[in-house]
Amino acid sequence: MSRIGKQPIPLPQGVEINIDGNAVAVKGPKGTLQRKLHSSMMIRVEDGRILVERPTDNPTDRALHGLSRTLVNNMVVGVTTGFQKTMELVGVGYKASKQGNKLVLAVGYSHPVEMDPPEGIDVEVPTPTRIIVKGMDKEKVGAFAANVRAVREPEPYKGKGIKYENERIRRKAGKTGGKGKK
Repeated sequence: MSRIGKQPIPLPQGVEINIDGNAVAVKGPKGTLQRKLHSSMMIRVEDGRILVERPTDNPTDRALHGLSRTLVNNMVVGVTTGFQKTMELVGVGYKASKQGNKLVLAVGYSHPVEMDPPEGIDVEVPTPTRIIVKGMDKEKVGAFAANVRAVREPEPYKGKGIKYENERIRRKAGKTGGKGKK
């Protein structure tokens, strides 16, 4: 049995869940999230806990069991506390700012890069070298953070670029000077 799939999801105070076949809607203090899960997964609420069950023990159902449980859990966490990714800009002259709702990045190109966050995503720039991406939907937060990072990925020689807060950049040794043996 799936170790993740068999764990019940606690339903916090103030969170409502509606299950209509394979469509799940979770409503909480931060808003509402909806998602359609695979039709073979069975979801039920019992004693203030959400249980995800699978019909058979074949490999496809076993894989979907853990996935479905994790997706529902992410919805519950998203409407209660939300998700966030913190990013850092490393490099001389690299900076970020916010103009209205747009994120403006100056990362060594001849022009500033402007990015519009998708609906439901909030971007904060507490310092010019720090970006915080927040939202209810874990997928949207991660996807927008990945798009921001892709503007100038960290390079392995000096480590310049946009990186996640806890990301370690594997460094390479540069070229050595002088003439080599012939």
